[in-house]
Amino acid sequence: MTTSINANNRPAVERDYSVFEADISGAALNLTLLRRLLGWLRPYKGLIAISSILVLIASALQILLPIVISLVVIDHILRGNPSNNSPDFGLVELNIRLSEVFGLPPLIIACGMYVVFQLGSATIGHAHRLTLVQAVINGLRDLRLDLFSHMETRPSSFFDRVAVGRVMTRVTNDVEALYELLRGLGTLVGEFVPFFVALFVMMMINVELTLLLLLALPLIAVVTFFFRRRTRVLFRQARQTLSSMNQNLQENLAGLQVVQISDRQQHNLDRYTRINKENRGHEVRLGRIETLYGAFNESIAQVGIGLVLYYSATQVMDVSMTVGEVVLFTQFIGMLFNPIVVLGEQTNILFRAMASGERIFQALDWDEANHEPQKPVQLSSRLQGQIDFKNLEFSYIPGEMVIKDISLTVNPGETLAIVGPTGSGKSTLIKLLGRFYDIADNTIFLDGTDLNKIHSKELRKRIGTVLQDFHIFSGTIFDNISLGDPSIDLKKVIEASKIVHADSFIQTLPLGYDTILSERGQNLSQGQRQLLAFARVLAADPEILVLDEATANIDTETELLIQDALEKITRGRTSIVIAHRLQTIQEADRVLVFNNGIIEELGSHEELLQANGLYATLHKLQFQEERG
Repeated sequence: MTTSINANNRPAVERDYSVFEADISGAALNLTLLRRLLGWLRPYKGLIAISSILVLIASALQILLPIVISLVVIDHILRGNPSNNSPDFGLVELNIRLSEVFGLPPLIIACGMYVVFQLGSATIGHAHRLTLVQAVINGLRDLRLDLFSHMETRPSSFFDRVAVGRVMTRVTNDVEALYELLRGLGTLVGEFVPFFVALFVMMMINVELTLLLLLALPLIAVVTFFFRRRTRVLFRQARQTLSSMNQNLQENLAGLQVVQISDRQQHNLDRYTRINKENRGHEVRLGRIETLYGAFNESIAQVGIGLVLYYSATQVMDVSMTVGEVVLFTQFIGMLFNPIVVLGEQTNILFRAMASGERIFQALDWDEANHEPQKPVQLSSRLQGQIDFKNLEFSYIPGEMVIKDISLTVNPGETLAIVGPTGSGKSTLIKLLGRFYDIADNTIFLDGTDLNKIHSKELRKRIGTVLQDFHIFSGTIFDNISLGDPSIDLKKVIEASKIVHADSFIQTLPLGYDTILSERGQNLSQGQRQLLAFARVLAADPEILVLDEATANIDTETELLIQDALEKITRGRTSIVIAHRLQTIQEADRVLVFNNGIIEELGSHEELLQANGLYATLHKLQFQEERG
């Protein structure tokens, strides 16, 4: 990375935003990342401890089940072998004692023991999974909240360069991958506890046969390694093509009217079919390998059983092994081989989760932020609203100035209109006024106070902004006007709505102010959404009002309503109005003409028309457009 000098004359790191474009792929095991991830589980270590104890108990009971069948039922009860030295963990003695106490046949007692152990293993295993999942979900909920909170406070400069979809992937898909990882770790614990206990029992019964079976483990491990390496590539390709399909589907559905108008249905279907065919190819190859791998595992287990039967046949005849011990060996084979298989299944999840974890912590560690004063100035309860720009300069890209040495004073209560060609810097100016980008010290003042000495939260409470694209949140009309501010009650909302002429159409809705708005407010017209935007800013009662192309996409009738509302809401407030339609700003106190980042003209509407400059040209062109 290299450094440059930012607007505040402080060294700034030139960041590599391309890292947010990277797709999820395989990654090496990162213990540092794993330890950091486990930090979010630390508040729930009690649940994890309980889960660990429960899985040990459930695993122990799982081990006892085959011992009851082989050593208790077959050797002790059916064959009456009293000289069995295999580790039965006292189950034979327990069977004898319970039979004496309850006066029931040993076989009935053995069946009861098996049922109790089976139910206990299932119940405790279920409790283990519940507590583990609860701890994992709670930890990842906290991680998701921390990630959301962190990304919500990143500056506008970050989202200028990083697609919102990439950020959403980290908050949703990547966190979900971590859930699969942590849940899988709990599954591995439940598999390896029986593995070691079974290995211990088998070694106590017959060392040679156990070592012979252990020779199969390296083969299973090698096959699993190559299988998972191949499937990891196919998994990634399948995910990428699935992502392409979803993106293609979203684009077509979102632009369905354009598709139908341009008669692109067949073209789009052919493209979607091509991507779908590619995805199907990856999925089919993946399914074939999965099927082959499953058949290999089953075959190895059956070969192991055959090996046990062949090797132990002569030993049973020589009475060096009992029939129950042979049966126990065949039942323990699954416990011996299964952990390797499960470990292989968890490998892809592990690698994907490591990549997801890196992407999440990459976002959490992204420290780009706008400068905030350590000791912010407390503004007065009500501002006069004077704004001073002094030699203001700004560039999004070093060396490419968008605002060039601007000096200007907006007087308290004045309405300043800003016009100019597209890209001249109008919107940038008001973004700097709201401190959405860092600016140099002593370049913008509010009532004589340097903006850099005011905390951005306090500043934005005093500046009400209405944008051309009014954003609708999920919820009621009241929620969208009050924005959850407890100081704005229904009375204030209704009062603000009446002033901007929004109350009339709101009252015609089925539930009035309690009407739930659909996604992006599609059950409202563009003009109605704009009226809600005016009601929202008016209800907050800011001292300064900024309108950025707020009337660009509305009909003439609604514009007349807004013109009347503008006269009311700008009264007593310092207002800055950016508009493409010149008739909306003719009543402004002054008009500022922006061009290529500099002030081209400044004066009243009549003065600029008489000057016959850029403003007069813009006015004439628009007048011709409207007449045409």
